[in-house]
Amino acid sequence: MPYIKPTDRARFDITQLEPHTPGELNYIISEICAAYLSQKGLSYTHCNEIIGALECVKLEFYRRLTAPYEDEKITENGDISYKDIVE
Repeated sequence: MPYIKPTDRARFDITQLEPHTPGELNYIISEICAAYLSQKGLSYTHCNEIIGALECVKLEFYRRLTAPYEDEKITENGDISYKDIVE
């Protein structure tokens, strides 16, 4: 869960991170993961912690941003008919 206390957030200056391409975004995320491993040490547990965090980031991003956007587009453009599949 990305919701840490505001006092803890002050330690991270994310305003300096300005990726302009998917490759740059991937690089930044990879460097953060590498720094975590460098601090914690390479182990299955620490790799699993990173994978878990990345998965939760993905799910939260989808839940908070992508799903509502898709709902807007359904309203704007019409839905796909799943009635033959789900009844």
